Amino acid sequence: MELKLNKPICFFDLETTGIDIGKDRIVEISIFKVFPNGNKESKTWLVNPTIPIPPQTTAVHGITDEKVANEPTFNELAAQVYNMIKDSDLAGFNSDRFDIPLLAEELLRAGVDFDMKGKVSVDVQTIFHKMEERTLSAALKFYCGKGLENAHSAEADTMATYEILKAQLDRYPELENDMKLLSEFSTRKKIADFAGMIAFDKDNEEIFSFGKHKGVKVDKVLETEPGYFSWIQNADFPLYTKKVLTAIKLRKLNTK
Repeated sequence: MELKLNKPICFFDLETTGIDIGKDRIVEISIFKVFPNGNKESKTWLVNPTIPIPPQTTAVHGITDEKVANEPTFNELAAQVYNMIKDSDLAGFNSDRFDIPLLAEELLRAGVDFDMKGKVSVDVQTIFHKMEERTLSAALKFYCGKGLENAHSAEADTMATYEILKAQLDRYPELENDMKLLSEFSTRKKIADFAGMIAFDKDNEEIFSFGKHKGVKVDKVLETEPGYFSWIQNADFPLYTKKVLTAIKLRKLNTK
């Protein structure tokens, strides 16, 4: 089954220096863009992360410091990456919890004002786990009947994710071939920022989901303890979380 698209969708995968969204860096990124007319475009970049790649991480994806020493930094690639995804919905495997948040941090760090307004994200892993509870390699075997060669290569993982989503639509008639509905189905919980530090309550209002103000409305904290905003802005929080918090503060000021 081919995807029914109203706008392009970019399947992508990252290989990184680690799993800390705020501190780790991209060492490889692969993007596979599918257009509503059926056209496809793909691009893979090796990236110099400008920080050492830990040996235990190299053991997973095989990318060493030497391999990326002469590759462009993400700052140098940011404009190309953003131009490829800016008009598109996004899809990946565990992308809502890892790839999109980390990519957002890298783009914001490079001065690109990235956000998800006007986009939806489809997390193929969440669909898979809701249906079958497996891993990426098992998903490809289960849905497509083939093994995953070069696992933990960004390009191989990206193409596997694309093939799995198409096969999932074939297998499950209850899944709508619609990116917005697939995004809703593959979303675990509604959050305001990628890191999940600002969530929504039953009234669809932003609340903190960590620390001493966990469960408290963000608006209330900003009003009663303005120093908390400054503390977050100056502390080691993800850039996208800071961006979302700033937007909430500006919205509150504009409604006074």
